[in-house]
Amino acid sequence: MEGSDGPIEVNDENFEDTIKDDGLVVVDFWAPWCGPCMMVGPIMEEAAKDYAGKVTFGKLNVDHNGATAGKFGIMSIPTIMFFKSGEVVDKVIGAIPREQLDMIIKKHL
Repeated sequence: MEGSDGPIEVNDENFEDTIKDDGLVVVDFWAPWCGPCMMVGPIMEEAAKDYAGKVTFGKLNVDHNGATAGKFGIMSIPTIMFFKSGEVVDKVIGAIPREQLDMIIKKHL
């Protein structure tokens, strides 16, 4: 996986740098044992390719990055958060279809 070909791995160390981008940043809070997270994964991969150069996609494993998950009060996964200039502009809890993801992205582009 190179460049903006797919979601980038986001963690406690690089999270703040990742979301401070002026453009739209979509972060998938997930865990490998979460069934609905596994359904969202391919949707995020596909969207990252389709929106390459326009939207940054990241995946944060909540099991390994508790500080960031705690900061944003992540209680259920998957949680998908949408950031602009470091600020939360939208949030979805649970698995969503691609159409809903596209609607939210287009609203903030």
